[in-house]
Amino acid sequence: MSSLRQLIALLPFSALLIAPAFSGAQLFSPLPEQTTAASKPTHTAQRQESAVIKNALFVRLEAQPGKEKELAHFLREGLDLARQEGTTPVWFALQLGPSTFGIFDAFSDEAGRQAHLNGPIAQALGANAPNLLAQAPSIERIDVLGTKLPQ
Repeated sequence: MSSLRQLIALLPFSALLIAPAFSGAQLFSPLPEQTTAASKPTHTAQRQESAVIKNALFVRLEAQPGKEKELAHFLREGLDLARQEGTTPVWFALQLGPSTFGIFDAFSDEAGRQAHLNGPIAQALGANAPNLLAQAPSIERIDVLGTKLPQ
């Protein structure tokens, strides 16, 4: 019985004897056939584009009871207006919960952010807020530290 216990005690160390060449770095290194141009760092137009996104907004919207579908529809229609804004390269309409919605948009500079705040989406939101929102929108100005955008 004691021989069996000794054997079991040595099992964890047997892995070191079987594969002594493996190290932690080797375990996580990609295989040669998995290494592609996409996995190597490059200086592409995408990297340059993402570097210019410096400012953003996060707007939290709380729908009035019973107005959730209308607010969701309003935000979906906002996409057409966002596409027309040359200074708004990134725009998302979000549903965060049953009655909580949001807008995240990003800009290359403060002038673009300010133009958006004075633009057609903000005007439409202001005009429809009394009918759709339970409270005034919460608008947070955000500094973007890094981005990854599709090509």
